[in-house]
Amino acid sequence: MPKRAFVPSDTGPALALPPPPEQGLLPCRPDAEEQTPGEPVGEPRVPGAAELTDDTIVRRRSDRPTAGWRRVVHTVSGGVINPGIGSVERRRQNLTLRIRRELGCPHKIAVTSIKGGVGKTTVAALLGLTLAEHRGDRVVALDANPDAGTLADRLTGEPGVTVRDLLDHIDGVDALPDVARFTSLAGRLQVLASEQDPVRSEAFHRAEYEQVCAVLTRFYNIVITDSGTGMVHSAMDGTLAEADSLVVVGALTLDSASRASKTLDWLVAHGHRDLVARAVVVLSADRTSTELDTARLRSHFSARCRAVVDVPHDPHLATGGRIDMGALRPATADAILELTALVADEFGRSPTPRLP
Repeated sequence: MPKRAFVPSDTGPALALPPPPEQGLLPCRPDAEEQTPGEPVGEPRVPGAAELTDDTIVRRRSDRPTAGWRRVVHTVSGGVINPGIGSVERRRQNLTLRIRRELGCPHKIAVTSIKGGVGKTTVAALLGLTLAEHRGDRVVALDANPDAGTLADRLTGEPGVTVRDLLDHIDGVDALPDVARFTSLAGRLQVLASEQDPVRSEAFHRAEYEQVCAVLTRFYNIVITDSGTGMVHSAMDGTLAEADSLVVVGALTLDSASRASKTLDWLVAHGHRDLVARAVVVLSADRTSTELDTARLRSHFSARCRAVVDVPHDPHLATGGRIDMGALRPATADAILELTALVADEFGRSPTPRLP
C-alpha cells in the first residue's frame, strides 16, 4: 500500500491533527503500512489522489536529451530525431526519483564527524540544498555547533538571527511564520544559524536541542542537523538520540579516515550500533595522496556502514565561501545527488528506537 504523505501545518496545533506525543513530535507508525487516523487497523486503504502523479501515470515519449551528442542531434534536427537520454542522464533521473520518496512523518538527519576541517558543514549544506531543490515539502538545516558554526555563512551569508534567538522566544511559536522569523533562506532551504556572538554563546545543551527539534518537526518534513565535532558535548548527545539517519564525514587521508572510523567506534560503544549500520560515509577528496590506498579505505567503510560516497575535489567548494549549486563541477553534483538519494532511501523505513 502507498504511504500517506506527511504535510506539516502552517497553523500549528490548531488543525485537526492527531495529538502529538511528548516533545511535540508527530507520530510515526512502526509498521510499513500507515493508515489514516480513524481508519480501522488492518483494513485495506482506498487509493487516493496522491497516487496520481506525473511519475506514476504519464506515459512518456523518449525524454529530450540535455547534453552530449544526443542533444546536438535533437537540436539540429529540430526535435524530429530524438535519440533519447543516455545512461548518465537516466541515472540522474533515477536518483532524483529516489530523493522524492514519500515521507510518512518528519525525518531527522545528523551530519557529524569527530574531526574538524573535513567538509562536514559543506556536506550538510549540499545535502540540504539538494533535498530542498528536488522535493516539494519543507526542509530546514539547523547548525547545532556550540562553537559558532559556519553553516549559515556557507548558505546565506552573515546570519541576522540565530538558534539562541529562537530559544529565547520558543514559547511564542505557534505557527510556521513564527519559526520563519528566526531562519534565513538559501533557495528553498530554510537555515537556522548557530549563535555567533561570544557574549551570548553559552553552551547549546541537549535539552535546548530537543526543544528546537520538537518545534522544527512540527512544521518541517526534514530536519538536517550540522553537529559540532566533539562527540561528548551535550548537544551531540541530543542530536544522536533524535536522529533517524546518520551521515559521517571523513576525508581521503590517513588521519581523517582514521578519525571517521573512530567516530563509528565511539557511536557503537555508546549504543548507536543500528544507526552506524545504516549510516552513509562521505569521503572528501579535497586532501588526498597518490600514496594512499583509497580502494582499501572505501572497502573498510563499506564493511561497516550502508554506503560510501566519494566527493571529488571542487574548486568552488574549496574557497569556503557561499555555495552556489550551479558552480559545482558535474562530478561533484553527481556525488551529492547520489548521497541525497541514499539518505532518502531511509525515508520509507520504520523510525529508529529512541535512547532514553
